[in-house]
Amino acid sequence: MTDRHLVIGAGPVGRHVAGLIAARGSEVVVATRSGTDTGVAGVTHLRLDASDGDALTAAADGFTVLYNCANPSDYTTWEEVWPPLAAAMLRAAERTGAVYAITGNLYPYGPVDGPMHEGLPDAATDHKGVLRARMWAEASAAHAAGRLRAVEVRGSDYMGAGVGPNGHVTRQVPGLLKGRRAWVIGSKYLPHTFTDVLDAARLLVATAEDESSHGRIWHVPSNPPRTQEQALTDVMAAIGRPPPKVSQIPGPVLASLAPVMPVVRELHQLSYQWTRPYVLDDSAARAHFGMEPTSWDEVCRRSAQS
Repeated sequence: MTDRHLVIGAGPVGRHVAGLIAARGSEVVVATRSGTDTGVAGVTHLRLDASDGDALTAAADGFTVLYNCANPSDYTTWEEVWPPLAAAMLRAAERTGAVYAITGNLYPYGPVDGPMHEGLPDAATDHKGVLRARMWAEASAAHAAGRLRAVEVRGSDYMGAGVGPNGHVTRQVPGLLKGRRAWVIGSKYLPHTFTDVLDAARLLVATAEDESSHGRIWHVPSNPPRTQEQALTDVMAAIGRPPPKVSQIPGPVLASLAPVMPVVRELHQLSYQWTRPYVLDDSAARAHFGMEPTSWDEVCRRSAQS
């Protein structure tokens, strides 16, 4: 039986997925538009436009798993970038028979009351959440029709190694190390789940290789929720630094900037995540896979060095 894995995307999740698989001696290819070298030993790198369905299908031929670890960093281009990319991946998985393992997020649920579990409907109110919900709906429908095997893993805001400017907490670290104040969206006092990026990769690999887990969503085992202020304080404490000063960006300020700053407009649409408790229920994955999250102290240490 082949044991070949094609990872689309060289961001934090993609690099960790590649590292986990390569470490056990399996064949791993990481494909990106630029051919980015992940620096992970034992990994082959491929320059590929993954939105080209024919090219991706050819690249995926003979592979066991196709991992969707892509993450267009520019929020303002999602409507242009994601649809052809998602369609190409579905096409490649269907034509090659590779398991389609998707790195998802919590946007599809939209604003929620209470902990988020996999049985919640995808009821997003912003266009990015609607887009991600549609991507899973299409993959799920293809799985239900027997055209391919698909699974999606969803985690909350990432912390940990390699997240850097891509994380709400880790992007603050360089400034905090210089003694600057942290500015956070919404409330700094509300409980919020943070997910270690390596744990997201661990679950993605586990679900891809467990046929009984296919056809559904799984939430990444994560530590108990912390407030934004607690998370930032704990990250600094992990490297022996004093508690940082943390201030809140008022909602009206975001609202006033949204019409003239596209990136702020995108963030403002997601600000509900920081104005109410945002808690992940990960009990299903813990029970099914026997997986526990990386210890919070270790997550904070990795985040400080991200």
